[in-house]
Amino acid sequence: MARIIGARMPRMGDCDTPIAGLSFFRRDAPAPPVVCMIEPSIVLVAQGAKQMWVGGAAYPYDTSRFLVTSLDMPANSEVRSASAAQPCLGMVLKLDVRTLAELAAQGSLQPPRGRRAELGVGVGIGTATPTLLAPIARLLDLLDEPDAIPVLAPLIHREIHYRLLMSDQSAKLRQIAAVDGQGHRIARAIDWLKLNYASPLRVEDLAGRVQMSAPTFHHHFRQLTAMSPLQYQKWLRLNEARRLMLNEHFDAATAAFKVGYESPSQFSREYSRLFGAPPKRDVEVLRGGTASPAVAAHGVSSSSE
Repeated sequence: MARIIGARMPRMGDCDTPIAGLSFFRRDAPAPPVVCMIEPSIVLVAQGAKQMWVGGAAYPYDTSRFLVTSLDMPANSEVRSASAAQPCLGMVLKLDVRTLAELAAQGSLQPPRGRRAELGVGVGIGTATPTLLAPIARLLDLLDEPDAIPVLAPLIHREIHYRLLMSDQSAKLRQIAAVDGQGHRIARAIDWLKLNYASPLRVEDLAGRVQMSAPTFHHHFRQLTAMSPLQYQKWLRLNEARRLMLNEHFDAATAAFKVGYESPSQFSREYSRLFGAPPKRDVEVLRGGTASPAVAAHGVSSSSE
């Protein structure tokens, strides 16, 4: 994996591959936590070490352990071990919840006894076993055989999902894949929030939308994401405002109103709390190249609100 990724990543950054849902990353030095959104995916490090922070808890992973996330979650991604001579190299493979649900629905597909992960936050660290790494290696090998990608990649992708459902992280994935389960309902609520983050939010209305009582919805939402629905909405708003200022050159007040804030001063306070600097200064730093927004592709907010 390190050889394949290193050959395609001569410089630090992130890049997509010809295989849908598969991307690579390279980091040449340790780096402090960076705010980012993580999609349902598996993250493998082929060289070096990283760490994900979710709700104040650390999830370290390296060549022997993989990171898996079962729903869209704000997080902080940290590079723990990397250098120019030995860069941190790895891959992100997006997961298909429908494939997980289809496989999990097969009655004969049950994880081995004693390998059920504890339910809770929708992120976990699993053991990178040979049975899981084998299909992943075959998937990467397809990059040297591009004509075979459309035919073989979907088959290998399905096998990887099967191996994950049989891994020590099976329960985390099954709680989201179960169509009538609480995890699936929370995932639907997150999908709605991502599309309607700028609209006023009443938790009771969102709970009703996914057919849950407000207390039950709030409990399971916090359990899975390590934040409340209102905190999640705030995170989405602040990150979209950051994108608008950085990429579309909005000023702070305009970006604040665009994402649903009524008070620019409240926006500035909450922005500073999340990103560590006021909006204008933060964007100036990003544009100056002292921090790279691309890093955020692999990296929850450290906000304790």
